[in-house]
Amino acid sequence: MLTESTRTIPDRELLPTDEDVAWYAEHGWYLSKKLLTDAEVDLLVEASEAFYAGARSRRLPTRPGTLAYWEPAHGAVQRHNDYIHVESDEIGAILRKPLIGAVAARLAQAPEIRIFQSTLIFKPPSADEVTNLVPWHADRHYWQTCTSERMLTAFIPFHDCGVEMGTLIIIDGSHRWQEIPGDDSTRHFAHRDRDELTRLLSETARHNGAEMNAIPMVIPKGHMSFHHCRVYHGSGHNVSGRPRRAISLHLQDGDNRWRPYRRPDGSLLAYNHDVVVRKTSEGTPDYSDPVYCPVLWRS
Repeated sequence: MLTESTRTIPDRELLPTDEDVAWYAEHGWYLSKKLLTDAEVDLLVEASEAFYAGARSRRLPTRPGTLAYWEPAHGAVQRHNDYIHVESDEIGAILRKPLIGAVAARLAQAPEIRIFQSTLIFKPPSADEVTNLVPWHADRHYWQTCTSERMLTAFIPFHDCGVEMGTLIIIDGSHRWQEIPGDDSTRHFAHRDRDELTRLLSETARHNGAEMNAIPMVIPKGHMSFHHCRVYHGSGHNVSGRPRRAISLHLQDGDNRWRPYRRPDGSLLAYNHDVVVRKTSEGTPDYSDPVYCPVLWRS
């Protein structure tokens, strides 16, 4: 449901400038001003700890086949928990802050922004934990059931986040590269060989005659980075001695809709939403379902 706060124009000084929007279009990423207060960030930490201890506002009605969902039995690996904006009301209320949507709307040059997905992340402080290494990938590869090319992700750390914590690393300008034909990039990076993905990135760069300029996102507490759905990114080990806590908030413009998409082998691709969101009048998954994909900003 579109709340009154969603229609409130946020502090314009916190929005991207025209120069920022042009930078994002050229480079594929943007570091925001301080969009969350210290109190809001501290509440994210508190609510995430409660979530890890078992607290839930609600649970998904069914468990999608490729759901990322850490549980204590999985041990001291990197934790990923999808649909955190649905299962935790405390976290969801902060992620639905209209200011976040307004910033995304400026960058995507879209009149409406909705949540697409959200993932709570906990990267343990370990130089040896193999799951801490996130290989190169682009989010668009896993969103082929979406019609939009303007989707983007906000990376929201719960603290100052730099290289030593294994922060997000962006391949500058890679959202403008042409993909190599024939690769089945719909397979999630967690199910692919890391060396294969590194080799694929190198081949894609050569195919485009481009340099691989890797930019670590150094993000102060309360700030966040935004990146284009086609930009390549990954992250390294956390050697800071403290957990790296964050949320990846995936966002869609108001024009985004479900589309059928077939893999190279002819099989029909399904996204996790497809078994939990409501259906349209045509019987297809509704990516504007207000429960799972609420509106953050509408101009």
